[in-house]
Amino acid sequence: MINKRLIREVKSSQKYVGGQVACQWAMLLCNIVMVLVWSGLFQQLFVGKAQKQDLLFAVGVAVVCMAIRFVFSKLAAKMGYLAGKEVKHLLREKIYNKLLQMGTSYQEKAATSEMVQLSVEGVEQLETYFGAYLPQFFYSMIAPITLFAVLSFVSVKAAIVLLICVPLIPVSIVFVQKFAKKLLARYWGQYTSLGDSFLENLQGMTTLKIYRADQAKQEQMNKEAESFRKVTMRVLTMQLNSITIMDLVAFGGAALGVILALQELMAANISMAGTLAIILLSAEFFIPMRTLGSFFHIAMNGMAACDKIFRFLDSDVEEKGKKPLSDDLTIQLKDLRFGYEKDREILKGINQTFETGKLYALVGKSGCGKSTLSSLLAGKHHNYQGEILIGNTELRQLDENDLLKKMTLIGHNSYLFQGTVRYNLQFAAPDTTDEQLWQVLEQVKLADFLRSEQGLDTKLQERGSNFSGGQRQRLALARAVLHDSPIYIFDEAASNVDVESEEDIMQMILQMAKTKTVFLISHRLANVVQADRILLLQNGEIAEAGTHDELMNQKGSYAEMFLSQQQLEQYGKKGTNSDVE
Repeated sequence: MINKRLIREVKSSQKYVGGQVACQWAMLLCNIVMVLVWSGLFQQLFVGKAQKQDLLFAVGVAVVCMAIRFVFSKLAAKMGYLAGKEVKHLLREKIYNKLLQMGTSYQEKAATSEMVQLSVEGVEQLETYFGAYLPQFFYSMIAPITLFAVLSFVSVKAAIVLLICVPLIPVSIVFVQKFAKKLLARYWGQYTSLGDSFLENLQGMTTLKIYRADQAKQEQMNKEAESFRKVTMRVLTMQLNSITIMDLVAFGGAALGVILALQELMAANISMAGTLAIILLSAEFFIPMRTLGSFFHIAMNGMAACDKIFRFLDSDVEEKGKKPLSDDLTIQLKDLRFGYEKDREILKGINQTFETGKLYALVGKSGCGKSTLSSLLAGKHHNYQGEILIGNTELRQLDENDLLKKMTLIGHNSYLFQGTVRYNLQFAAPDTTDEQLWQVLEQVKLADFLRSEQGLDTKLQERGSNFSGGQRQRLALARAVLHDSPIYIFDEAASNVDVESEEDIMQMILQMAKTKTVFLISHRLANVVQADRILLLQNGEIAEAGTHDELMNQKGSYAEMFLSQQQLEQYGKKGTNSDVE
């Protein structure tokens, strides 16, 4: 079970594999020398000719050989570690580079959870392949030939029989492999599926608790876990059965060698020393292959992971554009169509021009395509139809790094990393001074809170969970301001926060719109009143477009939605006042 491509992909590990094989072979030679010397000593004892110096010589040889074996065993272990380390580093680097090639649209090809499992557990499986299986494979080829060459001088008949029996172990391995490959592919598939479900349920635990759906998800997870348990038990059963077969071959072959040696001794064809040498070394014919068999199933699991890794590495990557963005950042949409599924179109032929230095608002009911359009503008999806032109250059032809420098997307759940406030802010501008950071924090009205904590060294937990929703959004907005790009996309950036935070965030957005091109997506229409142009999306199309006053005068869907929201908000205020009274 040699994957030539895998070996080619990690050429630098070959020297460590070769070094480990050389160490194992040196240890075998030490065993042979010890066996031959001590067999000779017992021969001398048997015939009564042994002398004190013979015993001292045998003991000396044993001590030297054991010392050499100890050194080479340590070297072999180190070589195995270095081989595994090299493989893990190279493969993870290849997966990471592939993700970088895919860019922000990588999720069109692979799920994040699957990438995590391949990069972690999948690559770990290959450590055993290079650190144990592959060296053992080559050693198990060399060892029987070496032993045959030595024992043929003692008894050609016994040496030939032992050598012939050795291939029975790999034959049994090949036989098992036919069944194991499909089973392990199924095992790995269910393993990744269970991991996907676990990650999703863990991330959505709060939502599941709120809606009391955790019990149903637990039952679903139990079913998946039970299915995985069954396939795991089938794998273990297969491994146990194959190990039993290999043990029978190994012990049976060694026993046959012993019987032949005794027969040759009784026929006076070999000496006592030769008989002892064959008896003691016959097991060495089979131990390497038997050890290889014990690594086989782990290696098979690694091969199943390897298939998935190469399938990902071989996946087509859309050739990325290299054109830089020009000074003209006018955006044009021409018959833009997009759907997450082939037979379900989200955007249905949008035509629109966005001039620079204006505030554009995208509004509409949930599911109308607002966030999808913002994702397309930010370059997150490339499998759309039609054109997205930025300065007369198609978005897919633009250099992605240049696009990301000129465009900033801020959502309602912008990711905050575990670390400090300074650490999170400097993602946007690494060379920014503390004074500049405080200036931006003053703008988003977060400075007073941070001064009451540890300032810029205030710690954030994972996803900023120790901050309130408004504080997280203010910090995300501060980071966006530091990025200082000419185009900003705010996708519900003021949602899920308190009224005060919402007003502060909206004031910041309106201030930025004086010098930047800003796209604002908001479910609350009161926030878009001052926009230069409002686009109402319905069923993936632009149903209405204009300023707030123009759309209100049309008395269409926008006016209806705006008035409806106003009535609800006024009703809420009246209800609050009544409660106070």
